[in-house]
Amino acid sequence: MTTRELNRVRRIALALPAVNERTSHGEPCFFVRDKRPLCYFHDDHNGDGRISLWCPVPPGVQEELVSAEPARFFAPPTSARGVFARWIGVYLDTSGTHKVDWVEVAAIVEDAYRHVAPKALVTALDNRP
Repeated sequence: MTTRELNRVRRIALALPAVNERTSHGEPCFFVRDKRPLCYFHDDHNGDGRISLWCPVPPGVQEELVSAEPARFFAPPTSARGVFARWIGVYLDTSGTHKVDWVEVAAIVEDAYRHVAPKALVTALDNRP
């Protein structure tokens, strides 16, 4: 497991209200109130040799990002139950002109939080000093 990238994701996700981490499907996953998945961290998912983060997004966002920057974003494989159909995958092992923008990763995680968290928690996020 690549700890540098995981630790950065961990700091971003756990800074959000009521987010916790636990293993799900064999991977580190962050949940809102231990129920709603916020993001999955993958290191060599199914032997793909990549480090990535998967986050839920509103309709249309996945297609927009993947078509605009396929070197940085991808559509995660959808599970048999349709999970991950509306998620975005972000490669965390890119370099050069496609180097990981951690400010952007934090914004993607926060947007995912706003998409899945209960309204009261989103309000708490907005009211933080």
